[in-house]
Amino acid sequence: MLSPGQRIHIIGVGGFGMSAIARVLLQQGYAVSGSDLRANDLTHSLVQAGAAVQQGHAAANVRGADLVIASSAVPDDNPEIVAARAAGMPVLRRRDILGELMALQTGIAIAGTHGKTTTTALMVHTLIEAGRDPTYIVGGVMQNTGDNAGVGQGGLFVIEADEYDHMFLGLRPRIAVVTNIEHDHPDCFPTLENLLADFRAFVALLPDDGLLVACADDPAASALGQDRRGAGKPGVSYGLDSPGADWRASGLEPDAAGGIRFCVAHADQPLGRVRLNQPGRHNVLNALAVLAVAGHLGVPFDRSAAAFDSFLGTQRRSEIMGQAGGVTVINDYAHHPTAIRVTLAAHRARPGLGDLWAVWQPHTYGRLRLLADAFAAAFEAADHVLITDVYSVREQHTPGLEAPDMADRIRANGHPDAQYSGSLAETARLLIERARPGDLIVLLSAGDAPRIGQDVLAALDGERDT
Repeated sequence: MLSPGQRIHIIGVGGFGMSAIARVLLQQGYAVSGSDLRANDLTHSLVQAGAAVQQGHAAANVRGADLVIASSAVPDDNPEIVAARAAGMPVLRRRDILGELMALQTGIAIAGTHGKTTTTALMVHTLIEAGRDPTYIVGGVMQNTGDNAGVGQGGLFVIEADEYDHMFLGLRPRIAVVTNIEHDHPDCFPTLENLLADFRAFVALLPDDGLLVACADDPAASALGQDRRGAGKPGVSYGLDSPGADWRASGLEPDAAGGIRFCVAHADQPLGRVRLNQPGRHNVLNALAVLAVAGHLGVPFDRSAAAFDSFLGTQRRSEIMGQAGGVTVINDYAHHPTAIRVTLAAHRARPGLGDLWAVWQPHTYGRLRLLADAFAAAFEAADHVLITDVYSVREQHTPGLEAPDMADRIRANGHPDAQYSGSLAETARLLIERARPGDLIVLLSAGDAPRIGQDVLAALDGERDT
């Protein structure tokens, strides 16, 4: 589908996935145009890199394109899709193009309900630091590089394998990582079995001599690994709680800077001690997955360990937004009960912490209602819980469980201080009024809740100045 000299138009170019594709195409020499309903930092960055980006959707935007790629969120009646098809232009979805981009390279696809963005970013950073110069697509902006995609000359293509809209089934991996599998995205996977079937199909994309790296601590991921090894095909496991795992970590020690240290062993042979700047057991598991892949690629352990120590993470994954008035604000993308639980537990373990504030912006009514019981039990590590209005996307609102009801459920589950705080502005006002020096505020949101952190930091900084 791709040939030199083409102009490629991307509809919905302002999202993480589509902007990453645009960036890779630009660096490969294609002329790229795109459109989105709203401009953002990603579209501004693409314009600086040479893309022509329009705000809003119009039939005229596709004029002169050879190929059109549309985001999963763009409906078939979008005027640009209609115009492209009327003109005989090929119209592809994200999953259709990614396999083409990976062709003739060693594809490393990192999948899972949780942890795939951080694991992919850490994998990319480790390979860059080891001199392996990968091409990459990450579902978040990497703090070390300042981008979410890049083209390298090392013959490796690292990609975050997103299950939403079955995207990862269009990939061509030679190495696949499965971090964990839990029911999510009910609009795409009505049942857990639907989701498991997609993950089985994803693993089946590997060639017979391709490698599967699976987390032994997660039952569903572990089952995929056992099935593959049982069929006589290559598989590697990693874990903290599974004695038979090929890669293991022990001696976890959180530090006051918000990082964590741990010892690593491979095949029961100690390799050394490692430090991550990111907190929590879940990030140790992410690091083990990277070590397993890096080891398979011949990267020495000491090179990987050095890379880990310099990894700054990605935006919106335990990202420190700032500190003011002695209060620290963390921005995290967690919007699933398990992600919320492990993120809060990681920050709770930080030495010298004051009160821990969990500020949760529920992401879609469908997820809120499907996983309500799990959400109610996810905030145990927090001293205070504020629940904002629901950030609703990709859905038609229907009557049912709402954000205020979740505050009642969390309190009924035994939490001493959980309340519905409503709008972002009102939530910020409550935090400004109640947070004290030494406290940590963790924003749990895949939506626009980071505005709360900006408002809190600005207000507390002003109070300190006066």
